[in-house]
Amino acid sequence: MATKEMTVAETLKILYQLQLVDSSIDEIQILKGELPMEVSDLEDEVVGLETRIGRLNDGISELDNTISGHKANIKEAEALSLKYEKQMDNVKNNREYDALSKELELQKLEGQLSQKKIKETEALLETKKATLEEATAKLDEKKAELVTKKEELDQIIEKTDKEEAKLTRKSTSQRKKISDLLLKSYDRVRSRYKNGLAVVTVARNSCGGCFNNIPPQTQLEIGRRKKILACEHCGRVLVDDNILHYDKEEKAKS
Repeated sequence: MATKEMTVAETLKILYQLQLVDSSIDEIQILKGELPMEVSDLEDEVVGLETRIGRLNDGISELDNTISGHKANIKEAEALSLKYEKQMDNVKNNREYDALSKELELQKLEGQLSQKKIKETEALLETKKATLEEATAKLDEKKAELVTKKEELDQIIEKTDKEEAKLTRKSTSQRKKISDLLLKSYDRVRSRYKNGLAVVTVARNSCGGCFNNIPPQTQLEIGRRKKILACEHCGRVLVDDNILHYDKEEKAKS
């Protein structure tokens, strides 16, 4: 909300000063470029890769345990086979012999099944290890890239942080002097264009934003500063080149 009643000329001057300040802030943001977003994306990628690597390591450990289990089964089957073979030397009848033969066959099958499972698990283990190696290499690459991007961003922030804070305070101060309705319109037009220009001067008979021709009569009205005029083509507020020297002109007249 405006703190005092101002003339249109005073309002235009403050509005244009706000535009200059906001444009300076925009220039700093352009200097930073996509670095803040790139840093954030890289940080997310690093976390994602670390999580994936953790899961792969868990999976590899689980597969190692599975292989160890099958190897234990094979040893147990071999031990039981030796036991049954010794017992067969002392069988008393065909029924005992047949029973031991079946147990021997069962242990043989158990060992063969475990061998097959070991081969299958080892193949899966190799695949997971290759995936882990690839993910680890990618993580190292992303970490190195993140360090570089952070250094670039930190250097820019170090150079511009104080200036940006100063400009932001100035922008906030200027905004308090402008009516809510006009400020909303200003922000709306700023957000519409990449260059963030909502208030422009008339240069070479053209709008300083869209460069369309401004009629002579409109230019005269702009120079009188009796009302706020916007470009009929782009909607930007138009001011004359001498708007910043409005106070000096008023003093000269008096």
